[in-house]
Amino acid sequence: MSRKLLIQAVLSLIVGTVCVVYAVHGMDGHAVLRALGSLGPRAVGLYLLTLVVTHLFRTLRWEYLLRALGTSLPFRRLLPISSAGFMAILALPVRLGEFVRPYLVARERHVRMSTMVGAVAVERIVDGLLISILFFGAYLASAGDLFTRELRAAAWLSLGGFVGLTLFLVAAQIWTDRTIAIALRMTLLTWLAPARAQQAGEKLRSLISGFRALADRRNFSIFLVQSIVYWASNGLGMWILAREMQLPISLGAAFAIMAFTGVVLTLPNSPGLVGQFHAAIKLGLSAYLPAALVNSNGMAYAIVLHGIQTLWYIGAGLLSLPALRHSGAHLSLSEAVRRSSQAAEVEDA
Repeated sequence: MSRKLLIQAVLSLIVGTVCVVYAVHGMDGHAVLRALGSLGPRAVGLYLLTLVVTHLFRTLRWEYLLRALGTSLPFRRLLPISSAGFMAILALPVRLGEFVRPYLVARERHVRMSTMVGAVAVERIVDGLLISILFFGAYLASAGDLFTRELRAAAWLSLGGFVGLTLFLVAAQIWTDRTIAIALRMTLLTWLAPARAQQAGEKLRSLISGFRALADRRNFSIFLVQSIVYWASNGLGMWILAREMQLPISLGAAFAIMAFTGVVLTLPNSPGLVGQFHAAIKLGLSAYLPAALVNSNGMAYAIVLHGIQTLWYIGAGLLSLPALRHSGAHLSLSEAVRRSSQAAEVEDA
């Protein structure tokens, strides 16, 4: 466990360092400070309104995946659990916080954590597919003229990757045994470590049980619609804030930048997304705006966007912690992370 965490921490620091170097390269510090100084309460207030909608729909849609798996949570419990989970995902490197939300739900409803992790996998893959389609659509709409070589490569790779993962979700539901066998052969576990392969196969089978949400057409359809509303609110908020900060981008460009940023953030993340978030926004803006504007108002925009989101999710998460009680005891974030990681390790064994 400690060696795994060390590897993850090193990877996180490498990602963060590379992204920070790219983000600050060519940045006009004085212009960034001027743009930050001219930021008015109207811009912050408007963006916060869209962030409230984004947060609510990001929370509400999780309920419909749970219903599809035969369980449910009232909103008064779902909101603090989701808020704590979102905070952990944002704050911790390499997505170590992803286990917090499924652990809290599993503890609350006494269901297998691996099933809840499978539901998270469905959520993440659906999100990835939606934003990849949006990003690739923006690439096609521009006829490739606006996109740099890096953005073109990202458009193709993200779409191909998430389409492949979606096909895996569907295949795992229809041909579970065959899909597990193919996955084990592709990882060479059946040849290199037969005993370990059997354990991995059982773990994968348990994880696939969380994919059952796909078979519930009604609840999954509601989840899908709410996911679209969640991403639409997110993109609209980014566009409003960009216009308030004197960045002349269209609504379509704002959605393309949001989609590209979402794709970048699916990679192993730096602590607090520092550097990674800013580099993604900078690279996305570079497809639509001159370099001088990107390195001034554009970088100020990235800083404000990241800052507001960070304060929002950390604040909502901290406020939710007192509500996360088990046998009358409060649960801290560090305790939730530790217990969720331990639960994941136990089910891995």
